[in-house]
Amino acid sequence: MSRFPNVHFMLSVAAPAQFPPDDGAEVAFAGRSNAGKSSAINALTQRKALARTSKSPGQTRLLNYFELAPGQRIVDLPGYGYATAPPAERAKWAPLIDRLRARQALRGLLLVVDARRGIGDEDEGLIRWADPAERRVHVLLTKADKLTRNEARAALAAATKQLDGRATVQLLSSHSGAGVPEAQRALLEML
Repeated sequence: MSRFPNVHFMLSVAAPAQFPPDDGAEVAFAGRSNAGKSSAINALTQRKALARTSKSPGQTRLLNYFELAPGQRIVDLPGYGYATAPPAERAKWAPLIDRLRARQALRGLLLVVDARRGIGDEDEGLIRWADPAERRVHVLLTKADKLTRNEARAALAAATKQLDGRATVQLLSSHSGAGVPEAQRALLEML
């Protein structure tokens, strides 16, 4: 049985006037392009194609809202780092993301990081953006199935040390399902 049996796509936001009403609770999903955000959303919601996945990085170009239940939403943000969008289009994302941060409904951030790469400077910037003193930040070290058991343990230990209590962190494999229940619990706690 799915924890989110009624999850569905709500809307895509391309301009500040398009945000849904600022009530209820929402959690943002963010991460580098091709870190596995869409796959993580699909794994956590137990849907195969709720969020569109692609082998080409930079496919999410708007803020995509999904309703998990009445008053509970997740927001899929455009990936940072490599993105195929033109610079003018990418320049439009900053005001939207700043507006998202100001919303009372925003309760937390699920930061998606490829476990093979570790937490980088842009990821650190997103943690500061979320302001862990105000909102919970939970890091999903994705693609854990591509690491050996020892490599996965080392990646988790390194991330835990680097985060130094500013965020919680876990391993996740959208492919095998390892870590999905733990990530679902973190999401529900934020909501």
